[in-house]
Parts: sequence; C-alpha cells; structure tokens
Amino acid sequence: MATFEQVVKLNTDIHSNAYIDRNDNKVIARIKRAVKDKKLVKPGYLVTSERDSENVEAICEKFKWQPLYYFFHGWASLDWYRGYNRTFLIPATKDRKITKTFIAPNRIVAGERQHRLEMLYYIFKNRMLDNHISCPETCPAENISIYDAIKSLVAQYPDIESVFAQQQLPINFAGETDHPMHSCWLSLFDESAESLLYLVTETVYTGRRHHLTEKTFKPIALGMPFVIVGTCGSLEYLRSYGFRTFEGIWDESYDLEEDSVRIERIASLLRSLDELPVAAKQDLFDQAREVIEHNWNHFYNGGFEKILWDELQGMLNGIESNQ
Repeated sequence: MATFEQVVKLNTDIHSNAYIDRNDNKVIARIKRAVKDKKLVKPGYLVTSERDSENVEAICEKFKWQPLYYFFHGWASLDWYRGYNRTFLIPATKDRKITKTFIAPNRIVAGERQHRLEMLYYIFKNRMLDNHISCPETCPAENISIYDAIKSLVAQYPDIESVFAQQQLPINFAGETDHPMHSCWLSLFDESAESLLYLVTETVYTGRRHHLTEKTFKPIALGMPFVIVGTCGSLEYLRSYGFRTFEGIWDESYDLEEDSVRIERIASLLRSLDELPVAAKQDLFDQAREVIEHNWNHFYNGGFEKILWDELQGMLNGIESNQ
C-alpha cells in the first residue's frame, strides 16, 4: 500500500496518473491507470471535499470504493484567514460607508471556469461597471485570450463578443497591474469596505454537488454580505455549517435555480440592487449587519471549527470502525 507521502505526491502532481481534477472522464481514466499500476488499491476509500456529489457517487460505484467527506476548504480558510480579526485592516461594520453595490474579483476565467465569463457578460451588458471589478485580458491559468475563451459561449449569448469588445481590458484593481493569486490571504480591504456585497464566483458551478472553497469565506472574514455564483443549493449547504445568509434582505431564490438560469437570476438581483440610490444600499448593509456579525463570530470564535472537527472525527472514526 502507498505511504502517506506517496499519496500526497500522487495527488498533487498534475502529471501523475493519480491526480484528480474535476472532469469526470479524466478522473475515471486516471484512477483506472492508477489502480492498474497498483498506485491505488481497491476496494478502499475516496476522501473528498465534495458533498452530495454525482461525480463522487459515479466513481465510487465504478471502483467499489466508499466515499468519505470532510470540508477541506473550511479548514483551509480557518488557517489562511486566522489573525485578520486582530488587525485594523478591516473596518467595523458600523463605520462602513457604502458607495458601491459589489466587489467582483476575477482571475481564472477560462477552461472549467466559464461561468465567470457568463457573470462578467451580464455585468458588462447591464452596465454595472461603476463597481469594484477585475477582469484579465488573458486567463493566467489557461493562457488563453478572453476573446477566444468567449467564443464557446456565442451560441448561448449571441452578442457576447460585441459586449466584451466594448470593454477596455484588462480591468485591474487600484495598485494592481495584473491579476495575482490571493487565495490564501485577504486583500482589497478598501474596496470591500465600501461595497454592499461580495460577488463570489466559486470554482464549481455546474452539476449536482456541493463544493465551496475559500472564496466563500473571504466576505465572511471581511465582514460582508455575499452572493454566491456556485452550484445549486450552495447557500443551503453553507447554512448547514451554522452560517446565515441574507434572505429577507434581498431575494436568495436564485440559489435553487437550475444551472441554465441561475446566473441570469443572480444578474437580475445585482441589477436591481445596483439601481438603488446610495442611501438605500447603506440601509440594506445596515440591515445585514446582524447576519454579518453572526457569521464573523461563528468563523473566528470557534463555532465553525467545532462543527468541522466533529465532522472530521466522525469521518476518521468511520474508517477505524470499518477496519
């Protein structure tokens, strides 16, 4: 059986047969090769941070593995964003002066993150440009021009090329000349402090699965409301870990819409908020403060960690009891 160090190396080396990405066919093909080469054993366990996942179910059924789940990105976020609650970088919610509707960072926009291009299409088309937005001209991960990346979306959005052609790209935040990777730390404190909400364009958007990353916890740690562009039921999934969301302050029914219309529903919500006067945006933020502060306290004062710890112990105890 492979050692722990060997498993780590196999699953972090993108050139190895055991590396798992999010494409179903590639996952199955690479697992097949790894099993054949005896780099992985069966029957066994598939430990994953994706819950209620059709992809995980299909793989486990094929290889007769038992799925085991824990919220990896929850642990990562607690680690990466620790200590920010003891700095002066993040203004108290009572002191915020809201002048913008949203902040929307975008870095990797091609490949399997095309939902970010769709979200940008609606932002550009609906002229919601007076907000804090970033958008590269070339996807830093796929090394493809954004103008080439949108070609696959022309059938769905016939005017997408003309909409993007009207933009002066790249769009950078103040003080940035490119689109740096900021996953493991918080940033954009000034932009966040004057925005009503954080538009989270998650890593995964399609299919039946729950998969939230550190991106969702950035607004929580920054003391902000949020709208999540993620898989169906993402808000409900987050609430299952003790967090609260913003139904009653604005319409969150987008969360349960099908993949084909969810982004359009989110865009409609953003547009309605963007059309409000500044005083009304400030009022919404003030209404959201109770939820914001609950989430911040839950994240930083041990509530979330306890849920994660109980979940992780349960997963590990399940392995021990089965053996």
